Amino acid sequence: MVIIVLLITWLLVVGIQLVYILFIYSRTALYRQPEPNEQVRDFLPNESSSGVSIVVCARNEIDNLTELLPLLNAQCYPDFEVLVMDDRSTDGTGVFLEKDIAHLERVRFIRIDKEYEHITPKKYALTIALKKVKYPTVLLTDADCRPASDGWLKGMVAPLADKEKVIGLGFSPYERRPGFLNRLIRFETLFTAVQYFSLALAGRPYMGVGRNLTYRTRVFFANQGFYRHKNVVGGDDDLFVNEVATGKNTGICLDPDTFMWSKPKETWPEWRLQKQRHLNVGKYYKAGNKLRLALLTGSHVLTWALTLVVGLVVPVATLLGYSFTPTEWLLLLAGLVAFTVRLLLFWGIVGRISFRLAHTVHWAVMPYMDVVLAGYYAFAGIKTLFTKPQKRIYWR
Repeated sequence: MVIIVLLITWLLVVGIQLVYILFIYSRTALYRQPEPNEQVRDFLPNESSSGVSIVVCARNEIDNLTELLPLLNAQCYPDFEVLVMDDRSTDGTGVFLEKDIAHLERVRFIRIDKEYEHITPKKYALTIALKKVKYPTVLLTDADCRPASDGWLKGMVAPLADKEKVIGLGFSPYERRPGFLNRLIRFETLFTAVQYFSLALAGRPYMGVGRNLTYRTRVFFANQGFYRHKNVVGGDDDLFVNEVATGKNTGICLDPDTFMWSKPKETWPEWRLQKQRHLNVGKYYKAGNKLRLALLTGSHVLTWALTLVVGLVVPVATLLGYSFTPTEWLLLLAGLVAFTVRLLLFWGIVGRISFRLAHTVHWAVMPYMDVVLAGYYAFAGIKTLFTKPQKRIYWR
């Protein structure tokens, strides 16, 4: 009886994975990205002003801003501004913005001098920014990011060409560096993108990344901004999208010209702190989103864990003289077939998505990524259960 339960459970979790891969992930793999020029032509009449405000919130980021602002200022788009929110910087950012950006005609800045207890600093900076922007559409990024091209802005507003769309989700890959930590960061970033792009295409958007996210300001104020989670560390991107995004009002952009490259964490403590904040935010998601993500990650972890258990139990039981029934043999064969099909489909479909998303992970190491992510999700889930919420409010 124990072996039958084990085999049925194994078959069930692999089946859940097959459903996600075949009917959810495949949407991103097969998605046809419209040409930005076609979409932008339709975008222009949709709002009283077609301009876009690029918003960058920064604290002590003078080196990054020195590199980033000229790239943003040079974007190929008819009407836009770049608004930098300088949040209490002490590294000379204020002087740099006052004296050294006059030649960047699109760039302006606002200085924030105070921190408030009732709201986290970055959410306060973003709220002020959205009240002060010139245009009805905002495109968000961070100071440590770099656009893939001067067509980034044009491509990221293209999904809003559809009058129903008010949110556009973009991709922000991390730069490639040597070492296992960087490999893990790129694996996790790719698979997170697979999930939020695919579920958005399936009509169930649940998050976006603030390094590359666009939306209409009216949806922000209609939702009362960050009011419901103003004291939560993080969530200025994914919690906001989780609250306001629907299958009808959210579009995606997979155009390589719109990717916003970001600098990865380079030490394990820095990365763990970042991921801890991201994982803690997840508990504030809507119930339906939490259930879908729990099924997705839980079945991923259990697929590999139960495969390992079955791979150990069956040979040991055989050596000990256990006689398998025809039903048990049938379940074992079905499980092996399902697992093999699941492995190959994951390899092919997620590999295809990785190819589209800046070759984030080479197709040949996709099974390796599959196993590593299962281990990562198991470890992260256990750690989240036993980690106390942060008391200190961090800026990012």
